[in-house]
Amino acid sequence: MERETNSIVSSDSELLILVDEDDREVGSLSKAACHDGDGILHRAFSVFLFNDEGKLLLQQRSTGKRLWPGFWTNTCCSHPRQGEPLELATERRLRQELGTAATLEFIYKFSYQAKFGDLGSEFELCSVFLGRVGEPPVPNATEISALRYVAREALDREIAAEPARFTPWFRMEWRRLEEDFADRLAAYTAPA
Repeated sequence: MERETNSIVSSDSELLILVDEDDREVGSLSKAACHDGDGILHRAFSVFLFNDEGKLLLQQRSTGKRLWPGFWTNTCCSHPRQGEPLELATERRLRQELGTAATLEFIYKFSYQAKFGDLGSEFELCSVFLGRVGEPPVPNATEISALRYVAREALDREIAAEPARFTPWFRMEWRRLEEDFADRLAAYTAPA
């Protein structure tokens, strides 16, 4: 498997998939334009990977990111490109950002909108996946500043104490996993 450690894997000009609230494709637009102003609804995904001890792998977003630079978030979050199925997009980004692969379980999808000051917004219809870490992750420095594993209870305490350290989508997704999909989450947070 190709292990990328500092290559550029995303550009503002790549075409993302525009969707309606029912996840039907309605067109495509550049990544930059999708995130301008209040954002334009586009397809996205979030991956939560856990190790054999049941700890979640968190990433700290690169300080070079336009939106939420330096914030802690779930293992991997990105967008499928125009014409790319979600399954291939998740595989691609896990390889590009972390040099790893995982068998993923789709859990749910939801739409959200979050503004980051005057720099733009996320407006996404996001599919959420859970899985186990495969090969030890190797972070791509253009995407990720740091990685760490955290136990569920410790993460809950951190989010309660300092929610502003975490991306808004991650906080929403984590809360929903705990509240509405506790059984599926428990299958990953329990030691393997």
